[in-house]
Amino acid sequence: MADIKLILSDIDGTILNDKNVVDSDLKENIVKLNHRKIPFILASARSPRGMITLAKELGVMDNPIACYNGALVVKDLQDSDYTTILSHGLNLLEVKQIFQILQKKFPEISINLYSGADWYVENLDKWVKIEADITNMTPIATDLNQLVDKLEIPIHKLLLIGESSEISKAMKYLQNVNLENSSFYLSKDNYLEITASRVSKEHVLRELADYYHIKLNNTMTLGDNFNDVPMLNLAEVGVAMDNAPVDVKTHANFVTKSNNENGVSYAIEKYVLKR
Repeated sequence: MADIKLILSDIDGTILNDKNVVDSDLKENIVKLNHRKIPFILASARSPRGMITLAKELGVMDNPIACYNGALVVKDLQDSDYTTILSHGLNLLEVKQIFQILQKKFPEISINLYSGADWYVENLDKWVKIEADITNMTPIATDLNQLVDKLEIPIHKLLLIGESSEISKAMKYLQNVNLENSSFYLSKDNYLEITASRVSKEHVLRELADYYHIKLNNTMTLGDNFNDVPMLNLAEVGVAMDNAPVDVKTHANFVTKSNNENGVSYAIEKYVLKR
């Protein structure tokens, strides 16, 4: 078994169970990891504000936190401030092109723009209100075209929300347009996430290994879904949750218990702490 010196973990469906309750043994295991100076790093599509409560609960506020699947990596996360370690924004010309396509061909789709800890929307439509209820965040309503024209802020993520059929059509359309600097993936049937093409959990694993001056063969990753596959492949020890799809499990070195059975803690205890 590898000498693990860094752990990168997904959140939803991984350290959170189906009721969005955190793995009950994880905080204690993170204390043990801290004693061994092994950072436990959260990686999610969430914004910095969407990570604060969980980071506080787990006691990892001093560790880097990978937001927007690695488009933004922050440290010293606080309610109103944080230190930026890494930032990868979308190409602004491509963002403008995406806006033009959506406004012309898919006007019913809700566009959500994320920059740093801020969430911007064109108007408070039903999709925005649903997302606000889920995340307990309040968006900033503004003219998105004017916001992008100012060229003053990095755009870490676009989130498109709509009916599943419309989102599917929009994704196929956008993937066939020459947007070589943007990548697209579904986080839900009706949620299309857009980030810079170089953004992925695989890439952030490489960057964090460099940040800590450790080799990839000293890393462990945990995840439950298809967007976790690249980091499961790259890490020396890639661990899939038992609740992951079968095709995801085939990319892991090990399969742990499900997210409803404290599978992350089980993996940490078995593959790291028992060494």
